[in-house]
Amino acid sequence: MEGLPEPFVHNNSVPAISSMTEGISPDSAPADMQSLWLTCLDRLAQDIPEQQFNTWIRPLSATVSPDATKVTISVANRFKLDWIRAQYVPRLTVLLESVRGAPVTLELVLAAREGPSRTAPAPRTVQEQVLTELPDLAPVEVVSPAAPKTRLNPALSFSTLVEGSANRMARAAAMHVAGSLGQLYNPLFIYGGVGLGKTHLVHAIGNHLLADRPQAKVLYIHAEQFVSDVVKAYQRKTFDEFKERYHSLDLLLIDDVQFFANKERTQEEFFNAFEALLAKKSHIVLTSDTYPKGLADIHERLVSRFDSGLTVAIEPPELEMRVAILINKAAVEHAVMPEEVAFFVAKNVRSNVRELEGALRKILAYSRFNQKEISIALAREALKDLLSIQNRQISVENIQKTVADFYKIKVADMYSKKRPASIARPRQIAMFLAKELTQKSLPEIGELFGGRDHTTVLHAVRKIGAERQTNTELNQQLHVLEQTLKG
Repeated sequence: MEGLPEPFVHNNSVPAISSMTEGISPDSAPADMQSLWLTCLDRLAQDIPEQQFNTWIRPLSATVSPDATKVTISVANRFKLDWIRAQYVPRLTVLLESVRGAPVTLELVLAAREGPSRTAPAPRTVQEQVLTELPDLAPVEVVSPAAPKTRLNPALSFSTLVEGSANRMARAAAMHVAGSLGQLYNPLFIYGGVGLGKTHLVHAIGNHLLADRPQAKVLYIHAEQFVSDVVKAYQRKTFDEFKERYHSLDLLLIDDVQFFANKERTQEEFFNAFEALLAKKSHIVLTSDTYPKGLADIHERLVSRFDSGLTVAIEPPELEMRVAILINKAAVEHAVMPEEVAFFVAKNVRSNVRELEGALRKILAYSRFNQKEISIALAREALKDLLSIQNRQISVENIQKTVADFYKIKVADMYSKKRPASIARPRQIAMFLAKELTQKSLPEIGELFGGRDHTTVLHAVRKIGAERQTNTELNQQLHVLEQTLKG
C-alpha cells in the first residue's frame, strides 16, 4: 500500500511549476532549496494521488547543499523512512536530477525527536479491528466539516488523453458513463498496469459530468483515502456524517481498489456504500491493477459487485501511441519534440505513460539547462543512465530464462530442435523480445537460439509483433515479461 491517513491540517502549498521551470538556463537553473525542492514536489504532486502526496511527501523537510548536488530529507520515524526509501526515493531522485539537469545525491535521515517519546494506549475493543487496518495512524484532531471537494484534477480530461488501440475501448466506455450517468456500465471497472492512464480516465469522467451538470455530487478518491475515512469515522464516532458523504454522491470515482485487501471493516463499509449508490442510480467507477476475479483477499460478494457491470482493460501503449504522447506532452510544456526523437525515446521507454513523462522531463531539463535543441544525441545523453541500465541488465540469455520460466519449459528447449507448439511459441516470443530489448542482430540472435538461420528469427519477430496488435492476452503476457526483464 502506498499511503496512510492524510494529515488533518495542510496549510502549505506547492508553487505552480510553470513559473519555475520555463526557460531554464545554466544561470537560472533551480539550485537553491526553495526552487529545486518545491519544483520537484510540484511535479510529484501531479503524478501520484493527492492523499498519498499529502501523507508521505508534503510533511517532509528538505535541506539542499550550497552547490545543489545533495538533498537531505528529514523523516519523522523509521517506518516512514523505510517506506519512502522503498517507494519514492527513485522517483524523487529522477525528478531532482531532471529539474537541476545534473546528478543529485538524495539522503534520508530521521528527524530529531522533540521531548520524551510516549507509548500510545491500546485501542478500544470496539475500534480494534478498524484501527489495525492502518499502521502508524496520525493522532485524531477534531476539525469542523469542510465543504465537499471533488478532488478532481481539471487538467485530466478526455481532450488531453491520447487515444490509441491500447485504451480505445476503455475511453469509449468512460465517455458513455460521463454522458449517461446511472444507466449502462454500472459499475465501470477499469484495470491495467501502473502508469497506463486509469487515473486520467476517471478524472476525465468526473470533469465531463461537472461540465454538463455543475451541481452533481462527484468525488474522486484513492482507495486508501476511503480506508482512512472509515478509521476516522470510528475514532470520532461520526458514522452518520460518513454515510451522508458517501451515500449521497451522484458519481464515485475510486482508484486502486486492490488496496481494500485484508481490510474487513473497510470492505463492509464500501459494500454498504456500493449498494446505497446503486439503489439511487448513482454511478460508480473503479480502477485496479487486475481484473475483478484476480483481486486477492477481497470478499467474494464485493468482487461479484465489481464484476456485475462492465470490465475493460487498458493495455500498454503501442509504439505510435507512445510517440504521440511524447509529442503532445512536449507541446504542453511549450517545447517541440522532433518526431525522430520521439521515436527514439518511445522505442527505449516501453512500459507505461508515467515513465515516458519522466524521460521527457529529463530531456527538456537537459535541453534548457544546456541551451541546446532537442535531438537524438541530446536525448541519448539525457537518458544515458536509463539506457545503460537497460543494456546492462537485459541479455538474450536472461530473456531465454525469463520466458522459459514464464511458460514453464526448460531453458534448453530454447536451443533445441523440438517443434511442438508448447515449445515453439515461447521460443518465438523469446526471439521477438531479444530483437526488441537488445542490440543484437538477427544472425546473432539466431546463433544464440541453437544456431538458427536469421530468417527464422525474422519470421518470429514479424509473427509475434503482428499478433501483439490484435491479441490482448499475448500483449498482456509480453508486457509482464518486459516489466520483469526491466526490473
